[in-house]
Amino acid sequence: MLASIALPLLSIFAGSVVSETLIIVAIIAVIFIVFALGRFLLGLLVNSILGLIALFLINAIFGLAIPITLATIAATAIFGLPAVFVIVILKLGGML
Repeated sequence: MLASIALPLLSIFAGSVVSETLIIVAIIAVIFIVFALGRFLLGLLVNSILGLIALFLINAIFGLAIPITLATIAATAIFGLPAVFVIVILKLGGML
């Protein structure tokens, strides 16, 4: 019974070059999007880790007493090393 319903539906798409081409294009698009998103997230993760390590090392080595608050951690996690640079400049300028 199930085979009598499924086989005609499968035969509609079986020999269609257009449908096979669309499926291949869709698969390639999904693979491209996944790799692009993965590369972006990996870069963000590495930048965040380096920024947080730099923030802790600057506090430990130079004794700037940069406050470790939610704002400094979030800025460093999102923007990485450039955020650490801005935070240090703000601390040296007396604005933090």
